[in-house]
Amino acid sequence: MKQITTEKLTVGYQKKVVVDDVSVVIPTGKITALLGPNGCGKSTFLKTLARILKPVSGHVLIESQNVDDLSSKMFARQLALLPQSQLPPEGITVREAVSYGRSPYSGIWGQLSEKDWQYVDSAMKATGITELMDRKVTDLSGGQCQRVWLALTLAQDSDYILLDEPTTYLDLNHQVELMKLLHTLKAQKKTIVTVLHDINQACRYCDHLIVMKDGQVMDEGSPESVLTTDLLSSVFSLDAEIHRDPVARTPVCVVR
Repeated sequence: MKQITTEKLTVGYQKKVVVDDVSVVIPTGKITALLGPNGCGKSTFLKTLARILKPVSGHVLIESQNVDDLSSKMFARQLALLPQSQLPPEGITVREAVSYGRSPYSGIWGQLSEKDWQYVDSAMKATGITELMDRKVTDLSGGQCQRVWLALTLAQDSDYILLDEPTTYLDLNHQVELMKLLHTLKAQKKTIVTVLHDINQACRYCDHLIVMKDGQVMDEGSPESVLTTDLLSSVFSLDAEIHRDPVARTPVCVVR
């Protein structure tokens, strides 16, 4: 089974180091949450996994192959990214936008097959936007747009799905729907890495946590092993207690 790893990964902008000497193994077939205070390097780390940013040093590997050695089309078939924000092209419909996710599979003229359109329609159904398919993306709300971009990412049908703050713009019920959808994707053998700000949401829905501060990994592992009062204090400057969610039986952070 394929596995994504980083080896002594260092990433920076100009002379500022943002991710510093990070070596991690992303658990295959699991949901991993990247947590940490603003500016700690979470999104930078995710963008480097997605090959948007080039490391200063170190490597990102899929299996044992450096991602820089993969063609753009082959890389896109293995890994999909939902960034924090996207500007929709003028004049395109929701269904057209979602169809861009099939670009890594299209032929020389960019035409999509019937099978491609099945992936598009399935992704729209999974994200609850089928009724919006003929609307212009520019006419949608922020939350609706976020679900369109998520559908585009799902239509790509990659082994790895990276999500940068996917709950942004979503109201609470759609946040819950999104996290449940990630569990459905996990059941389909997808590996998911997502940046989240809500610690309790991460503990409830994710299998593995990677906690960052100042560009370094402070701890990683299951929510039960990672979430401690000491970590909450040292990383998030929180005076908090750890309790048990009465429904999910996962750890819950309660601020004093």
